[in-house]
Amino acid sequence: MTDDDRTEYGEKNEHPHEDQQESASAQDSGTRQERGERPQPRPERTPRTLAVPDLSLVVLIGATGSGKSTFAARHFRPTEVLSSDFCRGLVSDDENDQSASGDAFDVLHFIAGKRLAAGRLTVVDATNVQSEARTQLVRLAREHDVLPVAIVLDMPEQVCAARNAARADRAGLPRRVIQRHQRELRRSLRHLEREGFRKVHVLRGPEEVAAAEVVTERRFNDLRHLTGPFDIIGDIHGCRAELETLLGKLGYALVRDPLGRPVDAAHPEGRTAVFVGDLVDRGPDSPGVLRLVMGMVGAGHALCVPGNHENKLGRYLKGRKVQHTHGLAETVEQLEREDAAFRTEVAEFIHGLVSHYVLDGGALVVCHAGLPEKYHGRTSGRVRSFALYGDTTGETDEFGLPVRYPWAEDYRGRAAVVYGHTPTPRANWLNNTLCLDTGCVFGGAMTALRWPERELVDVPAERVWYEPTKPLVSEAPGGADGRPLDLNDVTGRRIVETRYMGRLAVKEENAAAALEVMSRFAIDPRLLPYLPPTMAPCATSSEEGYLEHPAEAFAGYRADGVREVVCEEKHMGSRAVALVCRDETVAGETFGVPKGVSGALYTRTGRPFFDAPETTERLLRRVRDCAEEAGLWDELETDWLLLDAELMPWSLKATGLLRKQYAAVGAASGAAFPGVLDALETAAARGVEVAPLLGRQRDRAADAAAFTEAYRRYCWRVGATAADDEEPPEPGGGAGLGELDGVRLAPFQILAVRGRSLAGLAHTEQLALLDRLIAAEGAVAARDAGTAGGATDRPGLLATTRRILVDTEDETSVAAGIAWWQELTADGGEGMVVKPVRALIRQADGRLVQPGVKCRGREYLRIIYGPEYTRPENLRRLRVRHLGHKRSLALREYALGLEALDRMADGEPLWRVHEAVFAVLALESEPVDPRL
Repeated sequence: MTDDDRTEYGEKNEHPHEDQQESASAQDSGTRQERGERPQPRPERTPRTLAVPDLSLVVLIGATGSGKSTFAARHFRPTEVLSSDFCRGLVSDDENDQSASGDAFDVLHFIAGKRLAAGRLTVVDATNVQSEARTQLVRLAREHDVLPVAIVLDMPEQVCAARNAARADRAGLPRRVIQRHQRELRRSLRHLEREGFRKVHVLRGPEEVAAAEVVTERRFNDLRHLTGPFDIIGDIHGCRAELETLLGKLGYALVRDPLGRPVDAAHPEGRTAVFVGDLVDRGPDSPGVLRLVMGMVGAGHALCVPGNHENKLGRYLKGRKVQHTHGLAETVEQLEREDAAFRTEVAEFIHGLVSHYVLDGGALVVCHAGLPEKYHGRTSGRVRSFALYGDTTGETDEFGLPVRYPWAEDYRGRAAVVYGHTPTPRANWLNNTLCLDTGCVFGGAMTALRWPERELVDVPAERVWYEPTKPLVSEAPGGADGRPLDLNDVTGRRIVETRYMGRLAVKEENAAAALEVMSRFAIDPRLLPYLPPTMAPCATSSEEGYLEHPAEAFAGYRADGVREVVCEEKHMGSRAVALVCRDETVAGETFGVPKGVSGALYTRTGRPFFDAPETTERLLRRVRDCAEEAGLWDELETDWLLLDAELMPWSLKATGLLRKQYAAVGAASGAAFPGVLDALETAAARGVEVAPLLGRQRDRAADAAAFTEAYRRYCWRVGATAADDEEPPEPGGGAGLGELDGVRLAPFQILAVRGRSLAGLAHTEQLALLDRLIAAEGAVAARDAGTAGGATDRPGLLATTRRILVDTEDETSVAAGIAWWQELTADGGEGMVVKPVRALIRQADGRLVQPGVKCRGREYLRIIYGPEYTRPENLRRLRVRHLGHKRSLALREYALGLEALDRMADGEPLWRVHEAVFAVLALESEPVDPRL
C-alpha cells in the first residue's frame, strides 16, 4: 500500500539540487558547457535578453571596474541589490576597507538569506571571481530552494582600469588587482554550471552589456494567475472507469476517439481539473487513464502534477533499472499492448510534469505527497522529492511500511495544500490541508475537491482492484478518519493551537491527571466531541450581606465595552452535554458507533450520566422527537445536534456528595442544636445570664436550618433512583419517560450541527430555537400518551431557561436586572448567568471577553461557603477572593472548546478534535479555589 520502497530513494531523485523541469530549461544560450567536454566560451550576438526567474539568487561576476553596480542599478530595484561595498561600509565606515571584507560578507549573506526566505529576488553585487565566494552563494540558494543565476560581465582589462581611475576612491588601485581578477574570471567560466548555477549569462564587452535586457520569468510552478474554479482529483491508480464516473458527476463531458476511448473531458462552465498524481499502477487500465489525462492537459482542460508512481514509470521508460513492484509490473504489461508512439508520448508527458503548482493567487497549492509552506513555489530537488514522496520518520509500522512524518499536523500556512499519496478512509481537512487519496484502487472511493467551494465529491470503487498491505480502516477510535487516537497525542507537555487565544499550554502533570479520568471513566471518545468550560463568578460584591451581586456583573461587562447582556436562569443541576442524532444510522455513519447507539449524554468531565444505556437512549429519543416536531432538523440542515444543558435534579449525580458533605452537616446540626437551645433556654428561665450565648446559638441554628433548606431545594426523587429513606417527591415527569420521571433537562445552547459550529450565534437566537424545541414537547408527550395510555398533565423532560435582557449603560435596565435576580433567588433559585448577547466578543486590545459570569444567590452560597458565611466577620474574610486564575482558566477552556467545535465542523479527524477536548479536561486539574 505504500509507494516505492525507500531503499530506492537514491536512484529516484535524478536532480539532487533542482526541480527536474526547471533544470531541463536551465542551460542558457549564452554559454556552451556540454557535459563530458571542455566548455568553450564564445561571443554572443547583441542585443541579449537575460532570463532571470522571479525568485532566484542572481550573482554578478566580474573584475573590479567591470560595471556590476551600474548594471545592477539599471536592471534591478535598489532593494533587490546587496552590494559587498555597501556592507563593507556598514561594518567599517569605509567601503574600500578590505580588512572588513569577512564581516561585510557575513552581513551580506545574512540579509540575502532573509530575503530568500521571504521569497524575494536577491542580487549579489560583488566581484565573485573566486570559486570559494561563489560556493557560499550557491549553498545559500540551495538552503532556500531557489535557483542560483550567474550574470558574468567579462570586460577588457583597459576598460576596467579606466573606470577605476575615474573613481576617486579607486584611482590608486594597482593594475595587478584587475589582472588577478581577470585570470580568476577566465578560470571560472568553464565551471559555473558545474558549480551549481542553473542559468549562466555571459556578457562580453561594453556593447553587449549596454544592449542587454533582464527579463524576469515566472517559475514553472507559479500559476497564481489561474483562479479556477478547479476540480482537484485524488489518486487514480489505473481506475479509468471510476475516473469517468467521477468526471461525469463533476459535470465534465467526455470526448472519445474513433475506438471509443476517452481522450478528453471538458466542463461546460470552464472549470479546470487538477490531478494530484499517481495516475498509474495497481489498477486495471493505466494506459486509459494516461490517455484521458494527457488529452485533458493537452487541450487546456486540466493540470497535472507527478506522483511517485509516474516518476518511477518515467525512469523505466527512459531505460533505467527499476524494481517492478507496487503495481509497476501491471502497468508495464498494459503499456506493452500499446504502440511505441503512445509510450513515447507518455514518457514525454511525465518528463514535463512540474513538482507542484501554486494556484488562485497563492491560496491553493496542489502536489502529490504534501508540501510545507517553506517549499511553496520553490524549485529544487529537495522540494521535488518532498512533493513526490513526502517524508518518513525512519520507522516502520506493524505491516513493514514506512511511518509517514505527519507534516500536516505542523502546517500553519495561509495556502490550502491539497494532495494525495497516503490512502485514508475519507478526506478530512487538517490545518488547511486535505488528502484526497481515499484508496479507490483498494476498494475505497475516488474523491475530488471543488475549489473554491471546498465541496467534496466522490464515487465508490467498482471493486477491490489491488489488495492493500495495510487495511484502509482501523477499528480503533478515529480509524475511520485514517488516523486512530494515539497516546502520544495527549501525554507530556502539550501546546494546542487555537483560533481565539493562540497557543495554549497544557502541563505534563495536568495531562496525566486528565488521562486517568479519560481512560477510566469517559464515554466512547467517538461520542465526546466537546467538554464545556468552567465559569468564573462575577467580581466580589461590597453590598452588605452579599458576596456576589449582579451590579458587579453588569459593571464588569460595561467596562469591557459590552452593552447588551442576557441574564439566564442558572438551573441547579449538573452540567450536561447531549449529542443527539436523528437516528442510529446517522450515529453509525457520522461517529462510527455500533448499532443501538444514537448519541450520548455526558458530564463536564466526559462521564456518562446514566449507567444504563437504555435510560440514555430514552432521553435522547424524547429530545430527537421534539426536534422533529419543532422542524429543527430541516431548518438547521443537519442530522445531529450538540446541546449544552443542565440536568436536574442536582441529586441525580451528586448523591454521594450530598450524603457525605451536605446532609452530614444538616443532620449534625439537627441533632445538636435542639438540645443546646433547650439547655440554654432552661438555664435562662432559672435566671442564669446566658442571653448572649443563647442568641448566638439561635442564630447558628437558623443558619444551619437555612443551609439544609438550601441544598434540599435541589434534591428530589426521580424514577427508581430514589433512596428508601428520602421523602417522596411531588409528581413529576412526562408521559412515556418511565425511569426518567422527575428528571429535567434544560438546554441553553446549541453548540454545533453538521458542518457548522453555532457557538457564535447570538444567545437570544439560541434561546429562541430552544424555546421551540421545548414547546414541541407537549405535542410529543400527547402523542406518546395516546400510545402508552399515560397522563400528559405533568411536567415533561425539557425545562425552559428564563431570562431577561439588560442594557448595562441604562440604570433603569440594570435595576430591573437586579430586581429579577433578587426575585429569582428569593424563590429558591440558584442565581443567574450573565452573558453578552453577541458571542465571541473581544475587548479593545483584542482579548476575548468572558463568555459568561455566574452570579449566585445569597442562600445558595451557603452550600458553597458554609452555613455561617453571611456573618459580617466571615464575609469580610471571604471577600478577599483571587479571581484572576479562575477567569484565566475559564477563558482558556472556552477557547479550547471553541477550537474543538470548529475542528469538528471542519470535518477534521477525531484525534484533532480530541486534542482540544482533552486539553479542557487537563486544565480542570489546575489548582484553583473550588468554591469560585
